[in-house]
Amino acid sequence: MASIFSKIIAGEIPSYKIAEDEYFFAFLDIFPLAEGHVLVVPKKEIDNIFDCDDAILSKWLLFAKPIAKAIEQSFPCNRCGISVIGLDVPHAHMHLLPINSANDLNFTREKLKLTPERFQEIQQLIKSKL
Repeated sequence: MASIFSKIIAGEIPSYKIAEDEYFFAFLDIFPLAEGHVLVVPKKEIDNIFDCDDAILSKWLLFAKPIAKAIEQSFPCNRCGISVIGLDVPHAHMHLLPINSANDLNFTREKLKLTPERFQEIQQLIKSKL
């Protein structure tokens, strides 16, 4: 059975897409810790990031880099943080989000509740910096 991320990539579930190439798909997390929280996933469904082959693993960071820079330009922050937890969805995924402290990467914190209009504004803001 396809993961929710595979369904998003296939267009079966709508998303706020940020970027896409042959290997990866980036979109806004709909349960964000902060405005600008982006998920970057490989198109090939792999459960554990360290099960990815070396070529995909290195391409993943290169794909994420301009998105991270766009997040940093779009939101006041010290930097774009990165986290790979991989427990919620059995499809490897990377979180990119604007941070000012290590606590900003605490995934037990309450998530933001944003309107569809605000998600669209954030989507366009980040995309405009790519």
